[in-house]
Amino acid sequence: MTTFIWIAAAIVLIGIYLSWTAGRLDRLHARIDAARAALDAQLLRRASVAQEVGTSGILDPAASIVLYQAAHEARQAEEDHREVAESELSQALRAIFDEETQLEAVREAPGGERTVTELTAAVRRVPMARRFHNDAVRAARAVRRHRVVRYLRLAGHAPFPLAFEMDDEPPAVLDDRSAGN
Repeated sequence: MTTFIWIAAAIVLIGIYLSWTAGRLDRLHARIDAARAALDAQLLRRASVAQEVGTSGILDPAASIVLYQAAHEARQAEEDHREVAESELSQALRAIFDEETQLEAVREAPGGERTVTELTAAVRRVPMARRFHNDAVRAARAVRRHRVVRYLRLAGHAPFPLAFEMDDEPPAVLDDRSAGN
């Protein structure tokens, strides 16, 4: 009789552990979804502000075209090309705002101080949002690598989470570490 109780207790404990692990994995996937939505919002905000600056007529024509095209491509990119398009927007922002003169031109235009503030906030938030997303992906991958999770398919049919890898380095004049703002 005591053997039966010990076996039943072991089965209950294993069931509780598996249930807890499946719940944790579900919460991690929900966290990834929320972090991805936040990342998408920040990327869209950055592209929108960059597109606004590109069409404002403040920058020289070549810089305006480069910035507008990069922002447009980032907004319209398909999911499998999104990381490349966002990296190209980062590179365009760095190329255009590599000197303080372009930033001063935007700042001196009517409503320019507000535009610079929006652009600065947008380019600073993208790396943070990407870091939160990739941290959530890393945590879910760590749980999904366990044999028990794989063998018992505790992740269900959820796709394997992928990190969002892009060049998100902000222009030096907009980066708080170098600008001192």
